[in-house]
Amino acid sequence: MYTTSYALPGAVSLLPGSYNNAMLAQRTFRIAGVAALLCGALVTASFAPAQQQVPQPSPPPQAGQQSPSSSDAQQEFRTGADLTRQGDLQQAIPHLLAAQRAGLDPYAVGIDLAICYVGTGQFKQAIAELRPLQDLGSHTATVDNLLAQAYLGDAQPQQAFRVFLQAAAATPKDEKLYAYMADACTDHQNYSLGLQIVDRGLQQLPDSARLHYERAVFLGRLGRFDEGKPEFDRAAQLAPGSYIGYLAEVQKDLYEDDLARADKVLHQAIAAGHRDYRMLSLLGTVLLHEGAAPGQPQFAEAQAALEESARDNPGYSATQIALGKIYLMEGHPQDAVDHLEIGRRLEPENPAVYANLASAYEVLGERAKARAMRAQIGRILAEKKTGAGQAQP
Repeated sequence: MYTTSYALPGAVSLLPGSYNNAMLAQRTFRIAGVAALLCGALVTASFAPAQQQVPQPSPPPQAGQQSPSSSDAQQEFRTGADLTRQGDLQQAIPHLLAAQRAGLDPYAVGIDLAICYVGTGQFKQAIAELRPLQDLGSHTATVDNLLAQAYLGDAQPQQAFRVFLQAAAATPKDEKLYAYMADACTDHQNYSLGLQIVDRGLQQLPDSARLHYERAVFLGRLGRFDEGKPEFDRAAQLAPGSYIGYLAEVQKDLYEDDLARADKVLHQAIAAGHRDYRMLSLLGTVLLHEGAAPGQPQFAEAQAALEESARDNPGYSATQIALGKIYLMEGHPQDAVDHLEIGRRLEPENPAVYANLASAYEVLGERAKARAMRAQIGRILAEKKTGAGQAQP
């Protein structure tokens, strides 16, 4: 995923609520699990059901303890690997652990387990799987990349950066290496580290449209908008007509408060075949910021785009927040709360979601909850003012 929120003027009204629906979580795993992880996006970390028991790595069988037969172990591994590819990460873990207990290939099983642990937010378990692979001499870019993401998820940015540097030294021209880590930094809101990652990547790959786009996003999130605009231009020039090229154009338009042009570019992108949850989410959000109101065709288009985006990827926070705003404007406060709470779970430090939640809870007559949401806004803004929460490598 390239970004989870947009550079919209006044975007506080639409930015990211609680997520306890296990069935929706499983659907999200299937839609976005492995694909998202392979793009460096760890959004699935937000979807581990609160009461779910986390499988723990098991030791090798002791003397006299029965272990799976070779054929059974191979079947367990195949089942686990298939579930991993399908994005059913939590379900894959017990099968992979069974294969691990049987002594199958430590690298193949360990990598799949690490993917599952990282993708479900079990970062300490991922680190426990990956460190032995390093000790065995498996210092591959894959191991180091996953380990760096796990350290970042475990709030160890210094360790993450150290391991990332090892991977970059081994494969300095691998664009995905930098992009995956940049996306992980976005997910964990460590924009300063993300900027360092993409700057190193651009030293090796100066013509990477994706890295120029990522750099622009990080600069924008750090408040350095004027520096970011030329990076959007560069990305669009390097990849005209591509997905990333359209995204770059739209984001620049949003920074410049040119909503009409952003609307036009989004319709062009979707007509060109780039109809995915991100583009649909952007379209719905832009239409709202252009002033679409209930009863207008633009409002109906925005709602349809956001609902399709949410079906395609329920774990995309920007969609859930904008959809909550839609339902609030329509006079459906409970529906608004349902979606805004998903957004809050995904982006708990985003003040905008609390403003919308406060309004929705007021309409529902739940004044204590509305007051709690407003108190959260004050806390977050105070922390941002003092510079809290931005870890450095």
